[in-house]
Amino acid sequence: MEKKHEYYDVAIIGGGAAGLTAAIYCGRARLKTILFEKSLLGGLATYTSEIENYPGFPDGETGTGLMNLFTKQAKKFGVTIKQTDVKSVNLEGKDKILETFRVIYHAKAVIIATGGKPRLTKALNEEKFLYDKGISFCATCDAAYYTDKTVMVIGSGDAAIEEGIFLTKFAKKVIVSVIHDVGIMDANKIAQEQAMNNPKMEFIWNTMVHSFEGEERLNKVVLKNVKTGELIEVPVDGCFLFIGYEPNTEIFKGQINMNKNGYIITDENMQTNIDGVFAAGDVRAKAIKQVATAVGDGAIAGIMAEKYVAESELFEKEIMQKDKIGLIYLWSPIDEKSRENLKIIEDIEREYRDILKVFKIDVYKNATLAARLGDVEALTIYYTKDGKVVKKDNNIEKASIIENIKALA
Repeated sequence: MEKKHEYYDVAIIGGGAAGLTAAIYCGRARLKTILFEKSLLGGLATYTSEIENYPGFPDGETGTGLMNLFTKQAKKFGVTIKQTDVKSVNLEGKDKILETFRVIYHAKAVIIATGGKPRLTKALNEEKFLYDKGISFCATCDAAYYTDKTVMVIGSGDAAIEEGIFLTKFAKKVIVSVIHDVGIMDANKIAQEQAMNNPKMEFIWNTMVHSFEGEERLNKVVLKNVKTGELIEVPVDGCFLFIGYEPNTEIFKGQINMNKNGYIITDENMQTNIDGVFAAGDVRAKAIKQVATAVGDGAIAGIMAEKYVAESELFEKEIMQKDKIGLIYLWSPIDEKSRENLKIIEDIEREYRDILKVFKIDVYKNATLAARLGDVEALTIYYTKDGKVVKKDNNIEKASIIENIKALA
């Protein structure tokens, strides 16, 4: 079966809070935008029974309700949403290629917002109680639901112990299952001391989860002593798993730079190591993973993708034009010599306007545009002919510039 081809300005992979926010920004900028989500629009946030810390919703909102609003807003701005899996990508070059089962999609820019998934214990009945049926992964999101109730925390790293301490502000008891011997945890020493001294926290050492039990909701965790094999039944109202997180980055390996745990490395503009490819949300290497931070990432990624597409068009169609000799002057408004030389450039522009086209790039405001030439240093001139750079020069003297123009004419 021969696959058909479709073309877009921006392709967004992942339909969680970050991806939907990026889609809203791209759609509103009137970019032809497509968003791919292989499972549930809204991502992990849809499994949260109540979100009380997202600004603008003082009475709280369900995760599904909030994500439905995000989706509605993205559709309002004309974003195409495909609930299908992206099988492979080729992100190098100007034409980014994303392949699904039936279609090959081409995009000028790509935003990766594939998020991740909490690591599971793989204990018996785990799948039955995930998310809104008793097993949670976010204390900040779900702690209020367990006010005056008993909860269990699985894990002993920084996240487990610190989130466990946070849970004591709401729950009447927090039971922590630790795989290590008595007194040994993986968390930092300060968190360990605070937890051990917290009267609401109780520890069950040398244990891991054997099974999760209950009817409609979880009401019991059965632990197994890793040394004796003894099974310990613990009645609970809920359980929080903090044993790690796995980013959904498999299809990007070998193309996108990642840290040792598989999270994508970006700069503050959500830019990855590949021009025109951005990452946002939980898939990024960052400290905080919340709906609010995902929205911030998505907004930045959307804005930067729009800027990248606009600059690409300007660079290819205008700056690298083939009609005349091109003179590209990199300058900075905060550099005195750079400002002074503007007059020389403008005089030459008027004098040779029949054969010369001049572009002045402010490296302070348009560093990413200047970087397309391979340099962002002010007081630099690039000469082009037939759409190609033929010379780079730092001599801004009028006689030298005129000599170069005549040589190219």
